[in-house]
Amino acid sequence: MDEIAKVIVDVSSSQTDQAYDYLIPDNLKNQLSIGYRVKVPFGTRFVQGFVVDITYTTGVDYELKYISDILDAEPVLTPELVALGDYLSQTVFSFKMSCYKTMLPNFLKANYHKEVEWIDNTCCPPLFEKQKRISWKMIESLGMTHAVLKWKKEEKVIVHYLVEDKITHKTQRFVSLVKPIESIPIRANAHQQKALLDYLSQSSKVSTKTLAEANISLKTLQSAKQKGWIEITEEVIERNPYEHITFEKTMPLTLNEEQKTVYTQVKESILKREPKTFLLEGVTGSGKTEVYLQLISDVIQNGRTALLLVPEIALTPQMVKHFKGRFGQRVAVLHSGLSEGERYDEWLKAKEKKADIVVGARSSIFAPLDNIGLIIIDEEHETTYKQMDTVKYHARDVAIWRGQYHQCPVVLGSATPSLESRARAQKGNYTFLTLTKRANDKPLPHVQIVDMTTEKKVGNFDLFSDILKLAIEDRLQKKEQVALLLNRRGYASFLMCRDCGHVMQCPNCDISLTLHKDTHKMKCHYCGFDTSIPTECPNCFSDKVRSYGVGTQRVEEALYQLFPQAKVVRMDVDTTSKKGQHERLLNIFGSGEADILLGTQMIAKGLDFPNITLVGVINADTSLYLSDFRASEKTYQLLTQVAGRAGRGTLSGEVIIQTYNPEHYVLQLAQTQQYEEFYKREMYSRYMGHYPPYVYTTTITITHHFESTALKSAYQIKQILEQSLGKDVVLLGPSAKSIARINNKFYFQILLKYKNIKAVEKVLYQITNDSQELAKEKIYVSIDVNPVNFI
Repeated sequence: MDEIAKVIVDVSSSQTDQAYDYLIPDNLKNQLSIGYRVKVPFGTRFVQGFVVDITYTTGVDYELKYISDILDAEPVLTPELVALGDYLSQTVFSFKMSCYKTMLPNFLKANYHKEVEWIDNTCCPPLFEKQKRISWKMIESLGMTHAVLKWKKEEKVIVHYLVEDKITHKTQRFVSLVKPIESIPIRANAHQQKALLDYLSQSSKVSTKTLAEANISLKTLQSAKQKGWIEITEEVIERNPYEHITFEKTMPLTLNEEQKTVYTQVKESILKREPKTFLLEGVTGSGKTEVYLQLISDVIQNGRTALLLVPEIALTPQMVKHFKGRFGQRVAVLHSGLSEGERYDEWLKAKEKKADIVVGARSSIFAPLDNIGLIIIDEEHETTYKQMDTVKYHARDVAIWRGQYHQCPVVLGSATPSLESRARAQKGNYTFLTLTKRANDKPLPHVQIVDMTTEKKVGNFDLFSDILKLAIEDRLQKKEQVALLLNRRGYASFLMCRDCGHVMQCPNCDISLTLHKDTHKMKCHYCGFDTSIPTECPNCFSDKVRSYGVGTQRVEEALYQLFPQAKVVRMDVDTTSKKGQHERLLNIFGSGEADILLGTQMIAKGLDFPNITLVGVINADTSLYLSDFRASEKTYQLLTQVAGRAGRGTLSGEVIIQTYNPEHYVLQLAQTQQYEEFYKREMYSRYMGHYPPYVYTTTITITHHFESTALKSAYQIKQILEQSLGKDVVLLGPSAKSIARINNKFYFQILLKYKNIKAVEKVLYQITNDSQELAKEKIYVSIDVNPVNFI
């Protein structure tokens, strides 16, 4: 009976977004399974595909073609992830192949090659007699991929994926004996040779690095090799991105009554294998992390695995320290700050069950864990959990799906939950848990709002109010630390000519260029364009060009002018773009070498420095009036999070918020950290405006290099929508996005508001299918279900 594989091919279009039947050749029968990547004939070419099912019957009446070859020695997707890809394609209106590619680790999309290593000592086929490792290309050329599959199932070979990052794969040279030590003649004065043999008598294999540290020279090694005493081999070794960090072993802390209540309820669901979703609302410093650690400990003791997601920005050494200190090598850490090779090694630890805990950012939700017992999303309100490109999934939705699949609970934790999650908890869709006080029993920091219009009236035109200046000076004298937030990088927001009013604009985007004094450049934060800072106006040639607005670089300069004795660490995209910079700057601050930590929103979360007793917000209005219905929510969340950095140790904390709108309800409620009151007021605003969580939203974005072409296509899509949708769906637009042109492409947006996804599903599928024809004309259509950003 013929074995037939159902294959999704790598041709993203509506016509090909289905499984095609292919015959499995005899040499691959009983070898292939769901999740393998294969090469298949498609039309006149060969394409990559994913096996999504194995069957013995076909529903087609044409002659089936054979699978040409396999691309991997093992499946790259599990049956669970294949099913998840199908779910994603239906909920985010994307092609199945795009969903499967999204779930693949980056190293499988990057440049890499494979090597097959023979590990069975009982026998060895002729192919491996001369060398133990052979490239996959040679295996393919010899037509032996099917044999490798068989050997792998018999555990006779290992397949190595060698990721080619900038430093290629990491290797190390090792020395091992060829002759017995007793048969090697050594002169009495050959001290280095004697030391070499002493090392090799204790271990069968020693690294050249270890021998060099013992002052055994390369010349000695080369001489021993020439005499046939030793052999020197080069091996690929596992990268350890944290090898330079010593993690002190930590023990579980005693939970307070509130923590015990949360812990008990979640643990009960873990033991009962209930796929419940919990929303844990806990004030900053309430000990949510310790609850996570103890729940995860229970899970792995019961032989299951655990997955913890944190925002990319919060994946600091501090978070890693918590988990590595408690669980050691059982933790795999996945985030974009690692090299491709490091990420591969961490991913492989999880896949090969060398690690049963994964801590990572958004894409880690696809981590290859089996038998998951608990999924946690910390800071669940963060918009970084939503994928903005290609397959626009939300990690929270994927976590809940995987929780259902594995019959395990999902915990969503935050001091300021998203309104959508909080509303679901109120309706009973999520189980609501709270932590209302700090774990150390210290009160929340005292928050003071300073009206900057009053400061100007009394002649203070500095960036800092008199109150904030005095508070910083006080902390410097006490040897305590300060954190200052300004959510805008650069030196100044823009340059303007005082004579003609000309503002320097990006030539590619509808946005002004930001002045960066440290690099002497004007930069666009959207397309990356930069140019030198002009000394005269390019429009009227006046020399009266001045900077306006404030960025982190300018605040840093002002701090050194006011407090020359202080050491300032500035953290923003510009100072942390290089690998390891984020960690290095935090280590400087955490060790006490710096007095003031200045930064954008990346300092607002995930940091726990007990010596910070003062937090200052330079301008709380930065995000308050953005053209986004979530502007108030995001501002409240940011202010609450950054305020929570103060007073986390034994010392009390103070927060000073500078604003030009001191009476705004967001600031007033952030001052007293009344989340429940904020939730009620904001929900009323959403109800009156018909915005989430009272309705669902979907945006359709249309992009082209010519404005008229993009707008015309947008109106054509609107016409399709009007003909297909009922009166219960609100249709707004098309309108230009807040930044209408980015990188010489024009963006128009149509917004749909509705209460039932079924009302729009059919037409969204149609638009997804039609978008392939438009793409041939370089008109790109993107659908985003429940977007988190409207700018």
